[in-house]
Amino acid sequence: MKKQNTYIAKPKDIQKAWHIVDAADKVLGRLACKVAITLIGKDKVIYSPHQDVGDEVIVINASKIKTTGKKLAYKVYKRYSAYPGGLHQETLETKMKKQPEYVIRHAVKGMLPKNKLGAKLLKKLKVYRDANHPHKAQNPKPLAV
Repeated sequence: MKKQNTYIAKPKDIQKAWHIVDAADKVLGRLACKVAITLIGKDKVIYSPHQDVGDEVIVINASKIKTTGKKLAYKVYKRYSAYPGGLHQETLETKMKKQPEYVIRHAVKGMLPKNKLGAKLLKKLKVYRDANHPHKAQNPKPLAV
């Protein structure tokens, strides 16, 4: 019986690329899922769960994202200041008007690993409110969602 070895990617084998996603008229959850898979590197052959083999992702037009159902009115973002009465709640609709970048970053963050690697992967996500971004020199390739 032949022994099967586990493949571990070496640093010289890992090739990073830049991808760009236009979030206009895309559904939030489906977009976040595709972005998270690309950041982690699960769509690559050399994927290892303990290594950063994923690519950098730029998301533009974050303010034009869509949601299904009644999420705009019923989905609530909470933050707590640790003081009595310090619970602050905002609906998705008000959060989209103030910080559409936060909404996408928060959705993607929930799909990444909850450890140091997840924090490192989240730094590779760049989200912008409109179509302008400062990463033209990286020649990002469009990512199909």
